[in-house]
Amino acid sequence: MLNLNYCYRIYPDASQEKELLNWLEICRGVYNYALRERKEWINSRKCKVNACSLHSEYIIPTDLPFPDYYKQKKALTQAKKEYPSLKRVQSQVLQEVMGRLDKAFNFFWKKSFGFPRFKKYGQYRSINFPQFKENPITGYQIKLPKIGSVRINLHRPIPDGFVVKQVQIVKKASGWYAVICIQSDVKIPSPQPQGKSLGIDLGLEKFIATSQQELIARPRFFVELQSKLQWLQRRLSKKQKGSKNWHKAREKVARLHEHIYNTRKNFHYQVAHHLCDQANIIFAEDLNLKAMSRGMLGKHTLDAGFGSFLEILSHVAWKRNVYFEKVDANFTSQTCPNCGVVTGKKDLSQRVHECSNCGFVTDRDVAAAMIVEQRGLAALGLGVKLPVEDEVIGDVRKKSSRASRRSRKAS
Repeated sequence: MLNLNYCYRIYPDASQEKELLNWLEICRGVYNYALRERKEWINSRKCKVNACSLHSEYIIPTDLPFPDYYKQKKALTQAKKEYPSLKRVQSQVLQEVMGRLDKAFNFFWKKSFGFPRFKKYGQYRSINFPQFKENPITGYQIKLPKIGSVRINLHRPIPDGFVVKQVQIVKKASGWYAVICIQSDVKIPSPQPQGKSLGIDLGLEKFIATSQQELIARPRFFVELQSKLQWLQRRLSKKQKGSKNWHKAREKVARLHEHIYNTRKNFHYQVAHHLCDQANIIFAEDLNLKAMSRGMLGKHTLDAGFGSFLEILSHVAWKRNVYFEKVDANFTSQTCPNCGVVTGKKDLSQRVHECSNCGFVTDRDVAAAMIVEQRGLAALGLGVKLPVEDEVIGDVRKKSSRASRRSRKAS
């Protein structure tokens, strides 16, 4: 099965937009109620009750099971009888709210994400229609259950052989969007490592340095607009909360954030396609992005968006049948790509790699990209010069090849 997501702009009329906003608020309330139910159950099981609390106590039976996805999903039927407003929302959309909460808990337990949080007003911005019996798109209209036909900007057609499986309606600062999940019963083989290879090194001085000695500058997406963002946020802080002017100022801040996000994403896609034009095999460093974002250059690291770029590069490489793999990032800037000697740690101000063993001179980031390419080829077994072992240059320990050690023993 091949699944693809296409994003289109939609234009609901005034009544449809009002109904969609009501749906978002109802789904937000259901999400918060289900989260509170799980949170209270967890808090009631933290320790044994041996005394009455002076503040409050959770009165939950000890034999009551954990309210998981299936129990909360089943409870929606009874909740609709007690709260008739829930009937306004399509039933499967409400069930998807429980699925979203369950997914958040799975990320918390299995992937060490943060504990799920309550959604404040305006933080619940999407609803999902998980199933369609027939194609909901006819011409330039998309038919949504209980909403009706909504005008859609179908800037690219649905490919032949694909069927619409899900539709997610998203509210952004710039308007409403429909993310359509399409599916085709085809099997796409994974790209095979063959052809020209390329190693890339990500950095803050230059966004990317390649093993072919190409340097791509890093745009300052957030930093360049930071002063404008601060000015808009100061204006927002002076407005009366909840007033019309407050909502207008809040919308301007949100639009600027979306503009920064869109420009960064567009740049990442352009660079990803540019790299795929040059090689059939691409290697990148497996960076610890969480640790990098907490350092003294954390703001610039987050502004560059290395994590999102690597995800985009992986997706673009798969679409264009380019093999992509990550390699170990340790000591890539301390190893000479020409002779394999470890030259020692470099300061950030030292931008040129100079090997005292072989005299090889190149840009520091280009040398790191060459090492990344060599490690990737070695991992694939495609043939690359072996690193050297156990020699010392000055105060720095380096390595020599087995052949040189045998020759020294023979002499």
